[in-house]
Amino acid sequence: MRPYILAETNWKALQDATFELAILPWGATEAHNYHLPYATDVIEADHIAAESARIAWEKGARVIVLPTVPFGVNTGQTDILLDLNLYPSTQLLILDNLVEVLQRQGIRKLLVLNSHGGNDFKPLLRELGVKYPQVHLSLCFWFTVLDRTRYFEEKGDHADELETSLMLHLRPDLVLPLDEAGDGSAKVPSVAAFREGWAWSERRWSQVSADTGIGNPKKATAEKGARYFQGLTEKLGTFYYELAKADPERMYE
Repeated sequence: MRPYILAETNWKALQDATFELAILPWGATEAHNYHLPYATDVIEADHIAAESARIAWEKGARVIVLPTVPFGVNTGQTDILLDLNLYPSTQLLILDNLVEVLQRQGIRKLLVLNSHGGNDFKPLLRELGVKYPQVHLSLCFWFTVLDRTRYFEEKGDHADELETSLMLHLRPDLVLPLDEAGDGSAKVPSVAAFREGWAWSERRWSQVSADTGIGNPKKATAEKGARYFQGLTEKLGTFYYELAKADPERMYE
């Protein structure tokens, strides 16, 4: 039993406990090229949140990791079989219910640890921050924490070298041989503004990628995944500790 993982602990241990920070991992259930499981984002969120919390806990932070939400926004993948979608408005309702619990029970900080690029929590947290002023709300998308070029050769953002390496480290039993993976090649927008990144339009996934991947996974290894996982969780663990110990009324210097 890890005392910082809510799903593993029990009422005997928690009835007199207090926590400085709750962490809510949030993933998605969707296709990840041919070789990775639909639960890739959830598995990554589970492991990254737990190991980072262990590091923060051992530093002295009272953190608690809530169960990972396994469904995310997949509005660009409506024609891909069993890519399960939550609308942002549904995510807002879920978050509203959970933050209400935290405020009522005196847990004054919540970090949403995002594990899926289609989730966009900033506007939701802005709205809930006004409704629940006693809870400091924050967000981290783990995919952006480290400079990926220090660990991986290929660019990408979905079932790519990075995610495949992580999964080879975390759950190799769920990864098909890489010679069965697609190459993750992706079409670019025909409109210059979207291509250059200063305007936005949602990607229609089946028009962009033939295998649902974005980025070539062929150079992925478990060793790369282990090195990345260690660097990522060490940095996140320090962040959890600092956030847990920070005074919500004095967040600026």
